[in-house]
Amino acid sequence: MLRVTMEIIGQESPLIRKLIKYLKTANKMVRLHVKKGDESQFLYETHVDAMVEDVLYEVTIIYNGRLKILRICYEIEDLAKHGTMLPPNIMGLTDEQVEELKLRDEWGEKCVPMGGWTFNKDAIGRRNGRQPNEKMQEILKNTVEDARAMISKKLVQQDKLLTQKIVQDALDILRGAVTIVYPMGLPPHDVIRQEFENTEDLTGTQASLEVIDISLAQLWFSGKEMIQGKKLKNFLGSNEKTKVIVKLQKRGAGMPGREPLMSEEERKLLMLHAYKRQEQIKNI
Repeated sequence: MLRVTMEIIGQESPLIRKLIKYLKTANKMVRLHVKKGDESQFLYETHVDAMVEDVLYEVTIIYNGRLKILRICYEIEDLAKHGTMLPPNIMGLTDEQVEELKLRDEWGEKCVPMGGWTFNKDAIGRRNGRQPNEKMQEILKNTVEDARAMISKKLVQQDKLLTQKIVQDALDILRGAVTIVYPMGLPPHDVIRQEFENTEDLTGTQASLEVIDISLAQLWFSGKEMIQGKKLKNFLGSNEKTKVIVKLQKRGAGMPGREPLMSEEERKLLMLHAYKRQEQIKNI
């Protein structure tokens, strides 16, 4: 069809020349294997003509998005077991203290799960113990499992990309599951709701140390920082169809460790080969 169209309107058409150029480069992408320290995070695809700052922005958004999803999944598992979070003025108090101070979990009385609840006390006193029924628990648990699979680090081994859209889709299914189970919504102080609304406060938590502020983010390749204002090809070369390891970190953390010359799997194979060779020599 394209060939016939070209014959009709002529190959010299500027539109056709642009189309040919696009078709030639459409499948030629550079693939970045993003790591944080020595740990694989995800695969990201782009062009060598892309600006470093554009790639850095999107890679950091995806990285932080993964962390958000994992935090939400952890909290939803607790939600399925122990219901919504207690208000800050009740959290951590004993039942006797709550009764003595005449405090009430008014939001917990409004935000009840679909189908009712049974009491399952939260031993650490963060949630009100109003556990959803088994059917609603399954909805939450299955959705958590699906969301984790969508952003899993195992995708790297499967040679599958992670994109902003996939991260957003994972957030959307988590939000949808919570809405099904809690049609009246969650209390404003519940960290799940705050995560969905991007009003979470991670101050003083381990999670705050993991998140990377975009203004402080850096990408490194082969022991060199990829400087903003330049294109990827200034560091990776002009070959589009390539796969490289880049490392994401916070400014001021110093140069990340270089990648080993061979992977752990390659090292094991080399040792196995050396052992077999040694056994062969013994038998000569």
